Amino acid sequence: MSLGTSEQRRTSGTTSGKNRPELVRGLNVWHATSIVAGTIIGSGIFLVPAEMMQAVGSAGLVYLAWIVGGLLSFFGALTYAELGAVRPYSGGEYVYVRDAYGPLWGFLYGWTWFLIAKPASIASVTAGLVRVLGTFAAFSFLPQTLVAWHVTAGRVLVINYGHLAAIAGTVFITGLNYIGVRKAGNFQFAFTVLKVAMIVGIAVIAFTASSGSWSNFGSSFAGAKGGMVGFMAALVAALWAYDGWNDLNMVSEEIERPERTIPIALIAGVGLVAVLYIGMNAGIQRALPASIIANSAVPASTASEAALGRVGISLVSIGMIISMLAGLNGTIMSGGRVPFAVARDGYLFKALGEVHPRFHTPALALVIQGILAILLVLVGGAFRELFSLAIFAEWLFYMVAASTIFVFRKREPSVHRPYRTAGYPVVPILFIATAAVLLCYTFVSNLRDSVGGVIVILLGIPVYLWFARRRSATRD
Repeated sequence: MSLGTSEQRRTSGTTSGKNRPELVRGLNVWHATSIVAGTIIGSGIFLVPAEMMQAVGSAGLVYLAWIVGGLLSFFGALTYAELGAVRPYSGGEYVYVRDAYGPLWGFLYGWTWFLIAKPASIASVTAGLVRVLGTFAAFSFLPQTLVAWHVTAGRVLVINYGHLAAIAGTVFITGLNYIGVRKAGNFQFAFTVLKVAMIVGIAVIAFTASSGSWSNFGSSFAGAKGGMVGFMAALVAALWAYDGWNDLNMVSEEIERPERTIPIALIAGVGLVAVLYIGMNAGIQRALPASIIANSAVPASTASEAALGRVGISLVSIGMIISMLAGLNGTIMSGGRVPFAVARDGYLFKALGEVHPRFHTPALALVIQGILAILLVLVGGAFRELFSLAIFAEWLFYMVAASTIFVFRKREPSVHRPYRTAGYPVVPILFIATAAVLLCYTFVSNLRDSVGGVIVILLGIPVYLWFARRRSATRD
């Protein structure tokens, strides 16, 4: 059985005209693996150990949450490995959802990612980058106000040097991706190697803290939430730290030998991150008792300070900056491919689906994504509310995208699958079930933002209908 529809063939990277520019397969297996690992490892590993300890109160349960979160992420990666190997097209999850459940569901995925999820992620990372830079004396000027506009009687729009730094970071990484996927891939690989080295170094330093003791693994935090509610909170925190492994599939069309490279990169990347996270957490646990971890803003900094003094804090800050830059690059790279794929199908403005004739990248899609992220940076803390709206939508579409493996297995039984998900059907079922549980947990625990997320998704329906009519009229 062939791979489905004419639309699928049209979006597989081929072109209808001889002179029409195409995306190029410029990412090798090292680039792909660094996209997985580099996008996952952001600031989360430096921050969530405190949140997890506050939730469960003991090193053993924190470790259990890390292990369960790693396994569930690995199950998701195994599922996506098959999907990416069979459908190595730009847009990743958009393509799977579109082909399995129709263009409306695919559009709603792309609409949510393009409008909110990716721009808010970029704004969140750049804002965090500015906060970390502000811990260095040389950047103490970042909070200084440049302009203050009284938008309303109770609302003042403030622009400071920190906003300019965040915008500069967005423009730089967007520009790097604009001028070539290979250049962005080289940047990703170099900074991922640096961040892996930094994390290993920080873990080793934490283990050498003179105040550390193996007895800290048996300590506890009395103020923890505890119970199943606490463990679910810790698991959500761990999964947030593991989040980002799905971004590789969005650039599938630019990966060399995707049928082989995507499975290798997903499996190796998630596995590497799990080892690094557990090792880092072990170093923190040995250096600090549970009560100090729970009350520390950045436990890795506190552990490094115990070993090296102020130099340890600076080392962790540098590690966070490197991690954020690689994560930002992976987020911008992958995010630009989603509106590009949707537009190439005719459900967004045609220009968003064009490839740059010289650089062979989805140039305009990257630029518009960057502009949206910059606007969110300028409105200040409001982007955090938008990011909260996207959390519910993210888990919904993780669940929906993973479920497409069953649709394709049944609908296309004779299609060649270069990689078949190990443990099928149990592995994808466990991932989907977990996504469903976390979806319910997220909805109940953050009802207002979850309802807002549903509204954002539904607002895409009239937009889809408008583009669908426009697309139909153009074809007629």
